[in-house]
Amino acid sequence: MSSFFGTLFISYLCKAKKRTKMLNNKKIAVDFDGTIVDDAYPAIGKAKIFAFETLKRLQAEGYRLILWTYRHGKTLDEAVEFCRENGIEFYAVNSSFEGEVFDSETQSRKLDADWFIDDRNLGGFPGWGEIYNIIQERIEFRVEGKEVLAYSKLKKEKKKGLFW
Repeated sequence: MSSFFGTLFISYLCKAKKRTKMLNNKKIAVDFDGTIVDDAYPAIGKAKIFAFETLKRLQAEGYRLILWTYRHGKTLDEAVEFCRENGIEFYAVNSSFEGEVFDSETQSRKLDADWFIDDRNLGGFPGWGEIYNIIQERIEFRVEGKEVLAYSKLKKEKKKGLFW
């Protein structure tokens, strides 16, 4: 990654931070393979462009990051260490909070998170710059026909009556 583009992206993130307020109670579950790094499972792929810069910015803004991955055992430990070496310490790993003990008899395996970032999202992985924008602008999506559309980018229909 060239230093010019890295500097440009960090500048964009700093300007965006001024538009946001601290959201220290929001949890974001992030996949590893194909999302933070290129998919090379069980090896660790190359870091995706702007992945760690974006994750660091989100943490600085108070978001709690959860590593949510298929990995377990040694491959999970390697992924956690790779992220730590790149400046990311997770709030939790494959759990809703640190120290959670999963009991399949009394709990759902679904994590308690506000947002999930995964390369297998409907519509695919848009890239870390777009992910940051989606979170900051609180862009929501809907499916219309066979297309996934962002609510914020949809044409607003004119109201026809006094109340609708």
